[in-house]
Parts: sequence; C-alpha cells; structure tokens
Amino acid sequence: MPMKTNHLLIYLITILLLASCGRGGRTASAGGDTLSVHYAENLSLVAYPGYTVATLRNPWDTLHTLHTYVLVPKDRELPAHLPEGTVVRTPLSKSVIYSSVHCGLMEQLGVFGSIGGVCDLKYIRLQTVHEACRRGDIVDCGDAMNPDMERIIDLHPDAVLLSPFENSGGYGRIEKLNIPIIECADYMETSPLGRAEWMRFYGLLFGAALQADSLFAEVDSCYQSLRMRAMLSSSSLSVISEMKSGSAWYVSGGRSTMGRLFSDAAGRYVFADDTHSGSVPLSFETVFDKGGEADVWLVKYHRNHDMTYADLEADYVGYTGFKAFKERNIYGCNTARIPFYEETPFRPDYLLADLIQILHPGIGDLGGLRYFCRLNE
Repeated sequence: MPMKTNHLLIYLITILLLASCGRGGRTASAGGDTLSVHYAENLSLVAYPGYTVATLRNPWDTLHTLHTYVLVPKDRELPAHLPEGTVVRTPLSKSVIYSSVHCGLMEQLGVFGSIGGVCDLKYIRLQTVHEACRRGDIVDCGDAMNPDMERIIDLHPDAVLLSPFENSGGYGRIEKLNIPIIECADYMETSPLGRAEWMRFYGLLFGAALQADSLFAEVDSCYQSLRMRAMLSSSSLSVISEMKSGSAWYVSGGRSTMGRLFSDAAGRYVFADDTHSGSVPLSFETVFDKGGEADVWLVKYHRNHDMTYADLEADYVGYTGFKAFKERNIYGCNTARIPFYEETPFRPDYLLADLIQILHPGIGDLGGLRYFCRLNE
C-alpha cells in the first residue's frame, strides 16, 4: 500500500474515532458531568448542579494544578458546599484584560462589551478597542508589568485576565484587590486546536458557552478539512521561519504550535525533528546550515512600512545567502498592521490556510493570503 494512502487511512480512522466521542459532549465524573475536551491538554471542565469547575493543569509541572476555578452563575445563591478553588460569579461583565489575544476573542464571541479595561493598549491592533477607549467605554489601565492600580480600583472589575509565566513570583499588587485572577495559560498548549479549544473555558466565564462551542466546532471542522486538503497535495515545499534577534535566531520547535501547523500544512519544516515545544535560540550559522536551502522563508516583523528585500539585506547581509532570498520566495507579515497575534491563536484554521497556499503553490482556491504577502524589492 502506498505510504500516502496508508497515512490517509490512519487519518480517516482517527477522525471517525473523534466523531464517535461526540465533540462537546459530557461524560459522568463523580457527581458531575465532564465536558469533553479533545485537544487541550491543560484544561478540564466538569459541570455540577449549580456550578462548573475548571481545572488548569500547570504546564510547567504537569503533575500539579495551576489553578482551580469554581464558576457560579450570578443569578443563583452560592451553594453551601463548594469545592476548593477561586469562586468566579458568571457571566463576567466588566473585566480587565491584559492580552490583545483575549480581547480579540471577546469580539468573536459577541461579548466585547464585557471588556471593562485593558493593559498594554499600544500593542493592541484592534481598532474597536482603541475606539472604545476614546469613548471611555474601556479604561486604559497602563502597562501590564506595572498597571495603574487606581484606575483598576475605580473600575471595580469582576475579574482580571492575564497570562501566567513560569516562576513569575506572583502578580504583585493586583493580587491584594480580592478580584479573581484568571490565569490564561492557553498559550502553553502545544497544538493549534488545543489552544483554540480554551475558548470554551472563556465562553463559560463570559456567558457565551453556546457561541464558544459553536465557534470552536467551526474552527475544528475547517482546520481538519484544510489538513486533509494539504495531505492530498502531490507536492510540498521546505520552509524556515523568523529572523535573527540580537545574537540568536529563535526558531519554532518541532513540537511547538507553529511546528504543528507546518506539519498539518504538509510542509517540510527544516526543524521538524526538533523535540522542543517552544522557541529555540540558535546561532545564525546553525540556522543557515539547516535551512539555507529551504524553498520558502516566512518572517514576521513590526514596522511602520512593509519590509523589502533591501530592508532585509540592510538588517543583516548574511540573509542574502539563503536560497529563498536569492529566488525571491520570502513571505512577510507586518504585525504593525495585520492582526496576526490577535486572530491566529483562536483561529488557527485561518493561518493554516495561508501556510497551505504558500507551501503548495498548486492549491489556488482557498481565497488568497490573509496574513502573509510576498516581499517586494
């Protein structure tokens, strides 16, 4: 049996098994109904009469729990006996959100009005957020590393959503306000659909569970269809990504979210054999030795104008030695004007469509590129 046919049969069997489990379904769990989570490794959800328990596994120490939340609807009295954890009254209606990623998700779920304040406004590429700040509907709470505590106190938020980090030492003064802190560890998932599935947790928090389940079902379906399309392609290109940053070139590990996306796009990622789930700092020489002959090079950057080949050469003359530079096969994404970071974590299908079109030039009916474009001279 040809190798490609064998892979295809395995893939179809896997899809059938997943379908038989019933996405978004429930299974009994010690007095509660476990909400089926198919891709996220660090999230579990169990519904009990009167409340839901969300358990976040510590991604840096997977034998331990990062945080447990007990979600109780605001329109019900607190049950007499609740499990240990942070009680959150839902739906949240006025939260401070540190990340532009989660602001973008709130917009997609139709609960944008539940954003009471944001941090790091200068890094948020969502025009709706900036307009709401100008109107006074959203409060600019300053720098995420040193938020404006007076503004947060005046806002009386019902929760603070922020991203945890390993060995962060806590969250400073914000912890003393007796406001639930929602640790958004979705970015530590190692699969694109695993991270996207966290939208179901956020949907429960903001009273948009049905919208979140529906949106995730759409993302999952689109992603699997695209993945199948890429697998059936008769050709594929090799690819490298990113650029030097100082003395190091941070490449996506083979088991990282981006590494998985390259694999699902049926591209030949030059670092596919790497076992890291995050970024790996390498020397320029190491990247050049491994990827100097790659067919395609993808770069993300943040500038007030779109990058050109002349800009790339001016940044570092060593770039000119890459095959993709010589053959003018570099694609760039200017994150100063493209909402790459705001959209792709919860819409990995959008990014997968871009990668498939770039790595399989013969596939030309997916609607064009959303994030990347060819570099100009």
